[in-house]
Amino acid sequence: MSAPSTRPSSAPKRCRKPEQEILMANHFKLEIVTPQGVKFDADVESVTCPGKQGRFQVLHNHAPFLSSLEIGLMKVVDAEGKEHTYAVSGGISQMFHNSMRIIADTAELATNINLERARSAQQRAEERLKNREEGIDQDRARIALMRAVNRIKAVERV
Repeated sequence: MSAPSTRPSSAPKRCRKPEQEILMANHFKLEIVTPQGVKFDADVESVTCPGKQGRFQVLHNHAPFLSSLEIGLMKVVDAEGKEHTYAVSGGISQMFHNSMRIIADTAELATNINLERARSAQQRAEERLKNREEGIDQDRARIALMRAVNRIKAVERV
């Protein structure tokens, strides 16, 4: 076996990938949109979502898909490796050509959630479910409770 060559590559420079392209090779574009506007729009390493049929993770070069989301936590790892946690309350996600779009009812960054407000929303929802007053939509109260608990979990994870 011979020693590796110390001579520079004879391949033309245009055939070599710049370091920037190599680093970007494992990233894809993510956009999170809510009725209030765009919440996130950047390149990411991975996204973990609360799907209707269980949690799922998306990485670079994932096959195209369309999936519904439920109330839960979404973890985004950005291009620099920093983790962001969002409390989402349902929606849809789509992946196509290394571009993922999430259209969510709500998507709150955990660091922006007011813990006191989330706890008081949880308490209100629990009281509505417990009292079973006439005229109170029990399904709506149950969903409000799930959203409040999800927001609290998001804050506690950070």
